[in-house]
Amino acid sequence: MPRLYPLDRIRDFGIIAHIDAGKTTVSERVLFYTGVSHKIGEVHTGDTVMDWMEQERERGITITAAATTAFWVPTYAHGDKSKEVRFNLIDTPGHIDFTVEVKRSLRVLDGAVVVFDGVSGVEPQSETNWRYADDYGVPRICFINKMDRMGADFVADVKSIHERLNPHAMPVQIPMGAESAFEGVIDLMRMKAYHFEGEKGEKIVELDIPEKWQAEAKKYRHALVEKIVEQDDKAMSEYLEGKEPSLEVLKTLLRAACLKLKIIPIFCGSALKNKGVQLILDGVVDYLPSPVDMDGIRPAKGTDSRGADIVRKASDAEPFAALAFKIATDPFVGSLTFFRVYSGTLKKGSYVLNSSKNKQERISRIVKMHANQREEIDEIYAGEIGALVGLKDTTTGDTLCDSEKTIVLEKITFPEPVIGIRIDPKTKADQEKMSLALRRLADEDPTFRVAGDPETGETIISGMGELHLEIIVDRMKREFGVESNVGRPQVAYKETVQAEAEAEGKYIRQSGGKGQYGHVWLKVEPLERGKGFEFIDEIKGGAVPKEFIAPTEKGVKEAMTKGVVAGFPMIDVQVTLFDGSFHEVDSSEAAFKIAGSMAFKEAANKARPVLLEPVMKLQVLAPAEYLGDVTGDLSSKRGRIEEMSDRLGGIKVVDAKVPLSEMFGYATKLRSMSQGRGNFTMEFDHYEPVPQNVAQLIKEGKK
Repeated sequence: MPRLYPLDRIRDFGIIAHIDAGKTTVSERVLFYTGVSHKIGEVHTGDTVMDWMEQERERGITITAAATTAFWVPTYAHGDKSKEVRFNLIDTPGHIDFTVEVKRSLRVLDGAVVVFDGVSGVEPQSETNWRYADDYGVPRICFINKMDRMGADFVADVKSIHERLNPHAMPVQIPMGAESAFEGVIDLMRMKAYHFEGEKGEKIVELDIPEKWQAEAKKYRHALVEKIVEQDDKAMSEYLEGKEPSLEVLKTLLRAACLKLKIIPIFCGSALKNKGVQLILDGVVDYLPSPVDMDGIRPAKGTDSRGADIVRKASDAEPFAALAFKIATDPFVGSLTFFRVYSGTLKKGSYVLNSSKNKQERISRIVKMHANQREEIDEIYAGEIGALVGLKDTTTGDTLCDSEKTIVLEKITFPEPVIGIRIDPKTKADQEKMSLALRRLADEDPTFRVAGDPETGETIISGMGELHLEIIVDRMKREFGVESNVGRPQVAYKETVQAEAEAEGKYIRQSGGKGQYGHVWLKVEPLERGKGFEFIDEIKGGAVPKEFIAPTEKGVKEAMTKGVVAGFPMIDVQVTLFDGSFHEVDSSEAAFKIAGSMAFKEAANKARPVLLEPVMKLQVLAPAEYLGDVTGDLSSKRGRIEEMSDRLGGIKVVDAKVPLSEMFGYATKLRSMSQGRGNFTMEFDHYEPVPQNVAQLIKEGKK
């Protein structure tokens, strides 16, 4: 089947936001207006298309990123099919425990629509997602949703975006009214007002701007045009001479500025009341990049088999290169691998190389996704997103490419889990099924880890938060039929060193016949937080032969998993192997592995080892009368209050950093403190050293 849509008429974009900003409601409208679904699903009635998992519908939250393909003719094209654009859309979760879904989606998307709550403005998760989008250089447009809600304030929302996210965000629309008086939007580019009529807001009515909104519209329009013409010398000089650029010129300049993140357009509306969503889709077409634009913004970079840097252009003629960004278990077809094609084409029945693991994969089935519905296709092209059925060795972040023209694309990095629980099967029959279920779930989710405790024989599962692990246990029961007993949540403490130290590791065993001899000198030093582990080989003159260097590193890594302070894994450590000796006959890989382990433990003990704990970024919202109780309670939890601000309706917002170990059961505590009127959001921020008195309690197993 030939390509139906040229690359410049494809948009790969995602919808991202803080929990409850209305992301899924926006996605459902998109599906309805683009004709993918014939009725609008609602989060509150549990019949959404994009939130298709039972747990998502029960809880009213998004857990997994759902991908779908849709088609859109911009409203200003008046039904001209030659202007139709193909959307590959991903609806991502807002809850911090599922932040991995946002991160991996942004890695493969070209653009994003960031949804804000018209009452709350910028919220903590909006900031985190915005930061991820910045990390990957993703162009974006903003949509201030819920303009019909009590307390909606467009001016305050724009101000919060300027202060907390980006001062270059500019409204390209303003609302006509707010709260119950919200009636439509004014487009500042066309200087027209729009009402949305019909049962589902499908009828867009273009009007002249009513008299009462004209002064405000002119003020906003003036600021927008000035900002746009600043981007181009010719347009700027003409503007200063009194010539205002045409709509086409303004749109072209604004698009170029949006792609370079110089201007971020702000739209507004109410997805629930079906007002303004179609105009965002026009905004996606007008201002977000196509795969071709990405060649100039964030080209698909990677390395070839020799480690040299190479780039793949978005073109069907280039060699095939794609990134697997998500693995999902499907009850009907087994394992589904979601992937983004950066270059070339892929046909059903062909073979590709998984260059990350150097394994061959056969492509038996390619599917186009519509949330959890699948459509079989024979071929997929550059710039498209699809899923492959039944790959054997491919996991999240792997590169699939042409076997002759290999490339390894940049990997996706994921945060470390911060919380763990003990889990054991209820019955003997569940034992076998549990290990299979956990393996499958760990393949799907890179922030979910499974480990066995060698001392107790128990299984420990770790994740990003209590809700994350709760959903995992729930999925094991529903999807794999595994009943389990779950222990109390435990904090994922880590250890590190704070100084430099050297130590010798000598392992000699002589027991008749061939002996064992391994001897190394190691230097241990701290790395910057978040850098992980680095092993440096500085052996000169063959003091330790090449074949014993990898076993030494293996011994160091094994010693790091158990730490030296309280048995927790060590992180952010650099280890340098700088000397040693060997025996012609008795030296072996096993001996050097043990010597490496011994030397590391001794050096780490000398290098001022310290316990680290995860510290969370917390935002609490509570009525003003409970502020004293909330702040007092946070101080008692070793919390640092960083900022206090006001929201409409006498609500106080407290931003703080608090150790995770103090936050178990906080939801219940906050409810009782605020008579059920307070709520909070929490996300991982960083690891920091544990105070001495608390570290002592942890060592004694009392915390």
